Amino acid sequence: MSPTTATLDTATQASLGTPVPRLEARDKVTGTARYAAEQNPPRRAYGWPVPATIAHGRVTAVDTAAALALPGVLAVLTPYDAPRLGPSDDPTLQLLQDTRVPHRGWYVALAVADTLEGARAAAEAVRVGYEAEPHDVTLREGHPGLYTPEEVNGGYPAHREHGDPDAAFAAAPVRVDVRYSVPPLHNHAMEPHAATADWDAGRGHLTVYDSCQGTTVVRTVLAGLFRLPEDRVTVLAEHVGGGFGSKGTPRPHVVLAVMATRRCGRPVTVALPRQHLAACVGHRAPTLHRVRLGARPDGTLTSLTHEVLTHTSRVREFVEQAAVPARVMYAVRDSRTTHRVAALDVPTPSWMRAPGETPGMYALESAMDELADALGMDPVELRVRNDPATEPDSGRPFSSRHLVECLREGATRFGWTGHRPPLREGPLLIGSGVAAATYPVYIAPAGARAHARPDGSYLVEVNATDIGTGARTVLSQIAADALGVPLDAVTLSLGNSALPPTPVAGGSAGTASWGWAVHDACTALTDRLARHHGPVPDAGLSASADTTQSAKQKPPYARHAFGAHFAEVQADTVTGEVRVRRLLGVFAAGRILNPRTARSQFIGGMVMGLGMALTEHSGLDPAFGDFAERDLAAYHVPVNADVPAVEAHWIDEHDKHLNPMGGKGIGEIGIVGAAAAVGNAVSRATGRRLRELPLTPDRVLAALADAPSAPPAGPAGVTR
Repeated sequence: MSPTTATLDTATQASLGTPVPRLEARDKVTGTARYAAEQNPPRRAYGWPVPATIAHGRVTAVDTAAALALPGVLAVLTPYDAPRLGPSDDPTLQLLQDTRVPHRGWYVALAVADTLEGARAAAEAVRVGYEAEPHDVTLREGHPGLYTPEEVNGGYPAHREHGDPDAAFAAAPVRVDVRYSVPPLHNHAMEPHAATADWDAGRGHLTVYDSCQGTTVVRTVLAGLFRLPEDRVTVLAEHVGGGFGSKGTPRPHVVLAVMATRRCGRPVTVALPRQHLAACVGHRAPTLHRVRLGARPDGTLTSLTHEVLTHTSRVREFVEQAAVPARVMYAVRDSRTTHRVAALDVPTPSWMRAPGETPGMYALESAMDELADALGMDPVELRVRNDPATEPDSGRPFSSRHLVECLREGATRFGWTGHRPPLREGPLLIGSGVAAATYPVYIAPAGARAHARPDGSYLVEVNATDIGTGARTVLSQIAADALGVPLDAVTLSLGNSALPPTPVAGGSAGTASWGWAVHDACTALTDRLARHHGPVPDAGLSASADTTQSAKQKPPYARHAFGAHFAEVQADTVTGEVRVRRLLGVFAAGRILNPRTARSQFIGGMVMGLGMALTEHSGLDPAFGDFAERDLAAYHVPVNADVPAVEAHWIDEHDKHLNPMGGKGIGEIGIVGAAAAVGNAVSRATGRRLRELPLTPDRVLAALADAPSAPPAGPAGVTR
């Protein structure tokens, strides 16, 4: 159960589990917080990139004369004269190093000027000649370029097989064989990608303010690219306006900003316009799913196959691990989960909130709903009946698994009635749906320092990045709790690569990783203070922690968070518009460290899942090779009018096999399964199964008009 939010006096109470308001909230709402593009060093200049206008080929010439003739223009960097970069593991950052064009939107020049307007005008004045080659941007079944990679994102094997799933499926009394399609999706954080870089030639030192999800990795990459010792590079990210995975690795803007400051000898800001983001900062790759489920009449699964097709770029391989969640969810002896990928002339896909789990669980949880229809069984009961005692893929025991409790609690709170027939209110059809959620527990090594000051206050240093999740607040709570002091006695320093190194804010691992180091550093400081006699010296007392050894130990447990989503929707038979009336989630994610920020994270993920189900879509134009929806006017994220009453609750879960705080990470599980719950509700309301996202009015109307005599929710590809 979720505790009741109460007023908190942070001067007297700071323990974990209390709903402390965000410590930086006032700075953000008053504009005091400064983001990467808002840094304003003296003599700052601006860079504006020039994207390629062909989908595949090479640059044959770059005419910069008109651009350089404009007032205030400092330079135009091209593949012919840009600084040569050192090696890196990420070829998407090898910018302006050669004339190839691997996809539309690849940067082929950078204009630098005294003003932002001047840089944009100069970029528009650059004339680029191309030699275009045939391109292919369309993922399809049977694509001749499909292959099975060695592994998929997260380091998982691309293919796993247990028993004989084909024979078990053929022998199953009840079978579901269905296909689903998830389109390309884009992160579209509120703050576009931006960096302000300042090269001090006299000191030989580079300072970069970057909108990123981790400054440690940005520093390491920049040092390698520009052949600098890491101690000559400082990267700062005190405030970041969202990322959802797209800022988890360095992106082109920061490399271009450093190139420009090195060339021009002045600080340079490169802030990407939103229209550029679709092509250069990653996206959720499209996925085509085939799910086959075999079951006995009592609902017991006997066979599970989840096959995924997706795309990657020709620049760098990235394969969404969409079939991996099926290895975790349900008790079934005979199973196959596999991925195939085609390298196309597209931008390189990357992380987007809960990569793999989000599209994979949409397909799996939709198929489970179709199986429940074929069985005439309550979808909640079907999931409960197939809850495994150990992780199906590995056989390891779960450190904790309370999916059944989430389903039961959610059903009670939602007023779930199982197979209740759809309701009708005039032209509106009303229905409800359910889906399960899961996300793995990740923890990475991190370092932290804690300092006791003579005045009784404490400084805690950890290179965490708060991308809007409330990390600054929760880490301060962890520190205060370990030190046994009020919250207002703690000052937290973060977002600076000069601090002890830490992993990125991603994989729902930030607080678990950083918090472990903070806890250990503060505990060590408490022990040191206990041994110290007399007042704290003027220089203070310090203690450090490095969790490398602890975090790298592999426990003999399968560690995952779980949850359940319930949705009620209305579908308009006249317009085809679908509206979500209610959305409820119940989660089991270890100890909830701050109910206020946790609820915000859960709800944010659920709303993102609502958008995935109903509105979000990035279409690849086969003729021009680019994404058609490149701004928030065309790419429709949910707005206030789209979001209904959203409730997030949780099960009190005590798991001693995680970290000192007992938390599992909550940033991503809220989106996993949400789209499936909405889709299942639409199926229940309309009596038609739509298997291609998003569920836009045109698709809903077409489904309602198709085969009107078909029985309610009678899915194609289901046999009994």
